[in-house]
Amino acid sequence: MPLRAFIILIIYFVLVGFPLLLTQTDDTIALELTPEVLARFLIVTVPMVLIAFGTGLWSWLGLRFRVDGDDLVVETGLLRKNKRRIPLSRIQAIDLVRPLVTRAFALAEVRVELAGGEQSEIVLRYLGRRSAHQLRAELLALAAGLPGHTPEAPERHLWRVRFGPLLASLLIRLPVLGTVLLFLASVVFLLMYAEGGMLAVTIPVLLGLIRAVVAPLVMYANFTVAMSPDGIRLRYGLLETRMQTLPPGRVQAVSIVEPVIWRSLGWARVEVTVAGYAGERQALSSTLLPVAPRQVAMHLVSQVFPGTHVDAVSLVPASSKAVSVDQADGAGTDDVVFVTRHGWPCRRTDVIAHARAQSVRLTANPLQRLFGLATVHVDAPPGPVQVTATDRELGEARAIVESTARRALAARRGGGGDPTRWAR
Repeated sequence: MPLRAFIILIIYFVLVGFPLLLTQTDDTIALELTPEVLARFLIVTVPMVLIAFGTGLWSWLGLRFRVDGDDLVVETGLLRKNKRRIPLSRIQAIDLVRPLVTRAFALAEVRVELAGGEQSEIVLRYLGRRSAHQLRAELLALAAGLPGHTPEAPERHLWRVRFGPLLASLLIRLPVLGTVLLFLASVVFLLMYAEGGMLAVTIPVLLGLIRAVVAPLVMYANFTVAMSPDGIRLRYGLLETRMQTLPPGRVQAVSIVEPVIWRSLGWARVEVTVAGYAGERQALSSTLLPVAPRQVAMHLVSQVFPGTHVDAVSLVPASSKAVSVDQADGAGTDDVVFVTRHGWPCRRTDVIAHARAQSVRLTANPLQRLFGLATVHVDAPPGPVQVTATDRELGEARAIVESTARRALAARRGGGGDPTRWAR
């Protein structure tokens, strides 16, 4: 409650309170704390303080949550109550988030991601740090089918991304290098010819560099990956720290991304599609590993989909009549996963477990139909990873669809399609 009130008062002081303390003089605007100015400030500020604390108290009293059997029950509102009963089996991920302001007060947020869409997130704000950790551990245990008092599972450290490689990986990408050259050229032109119109180029380019380099650097600083019985644990963040836990079986599809310059250094990035994340949350939580040696990335994928090794899957090249600009390299399968590889200069290896495939379909655009080609789609929930085998001969594409559909059905019948209550 005090934190919410404090945030409201900070916004008020910046937008309204401080300007009330300023006085217009003949020459300029000055800060003069005269009795009249102070009285004006207090007349407006005192009611705002009461409103801020009243709002904080109202929101605090209006949120209640508890675990009732196999459900998480969340109640909101005072005058008009709203109750949500969420089966714990729908939990897709649990994040422990500590924004910069809450870290100063030793508080945290527990964000529960559910199978659904944009409105599927449950945010339990402003808990004590220890209480937030205990709640997270209890929810993970119950979602796994264990008693709520089960101690937090131990973890095995897998990889930590150091600051130097993270910064280098963000800089040595072709789009970023091109943008840097454009920025330097615009600055040189601006200084040499004093042409103010170049600011229309320089400022947007600078903002683009901040978004492409500085923002990910701040977000993924101190990135660590650990494996535990209750799932994959990710910790990262410089200003806003986040501890993300993906329970077993929640990752739907994986992509190993290798830009052309990274390949010469043996680096790769791992992106994932997780059911439950949607919209902006999907974009912010799609990175399983921002940069690491390729063998580390492949090892992590083998932990996500146990029983497979992506590099051991034999990939059949696309047709020699391929018309796709994305330059499909090949596609292949084993008993656990379906794998496709495509792209230049940024190579992507997309992987989906047969048990996670929601549908398999065949499409052909007019140009492909002209050459007797087709594209096979192995569909996962919406996300950054889209598994497609492009430019296959039509007969081969139909055989891939039938084979993949049979494997997916067999995997689901074998129990691989239901990750709920995994500890049982």
